[in-house]
Amino acid sequence: MEIVVRAVVVFVFLWMVTRAVGRSTLGELSAFELLLYVVMGDLVQQAVTQQDYSVTAGLLAIGTFALLTVALSWIQWRFPRTRPVLTGRPLLVFADGRPLERAMRRQRLSLADLLVAAREQGIRSPGDMEYAVLEADGRISFFSREPEAGGAPEKPPQS
Repeated sequence: MEIVVRAVVVFVFLWMVTRAVGRSTLGELSAFELLLYVVMGDLVQQAVTQQDYSVTAGLLAIGTFALLTVALSWIQWRFPRTRPVLTGRPLLVFADGRPLERAMRRQRLSLADLLVAAREQGIRSPGDMEYAVLEADGRISFFSREPEAGGAPEKPPQS
């Protein structure tokens, strides 16, 4: 019965923490945030299954992580110049129809991975890309070439 009570206490606490920290889906988490949640899961497991013998210790550790997460978000909001240090900055990895190999090598991004990400965004060939930016959260943003000026727009077929 004690494990059930511990689980309820930790569940309610985690619900409050996730409401306080903010909403984000799993796909929007940074690598650090995902790692943080995995560590918090281990702390929860210890608090619930009595390996720690103290629910309070688990709640304090999780609460500390949550407060630090909120504090880092506030610092980034209040002092925008800290954002590149805390979350990273976007990096141009493809420009003017060619990959920027030095930038890609520094980020350990292969051309194959870049092309897979482009295809997932509906870009058929590298010639269709004007720019690609590796965002701070690990996603890649693509900018397609504009259609040639002066060409007549296609008309839909008449029935």
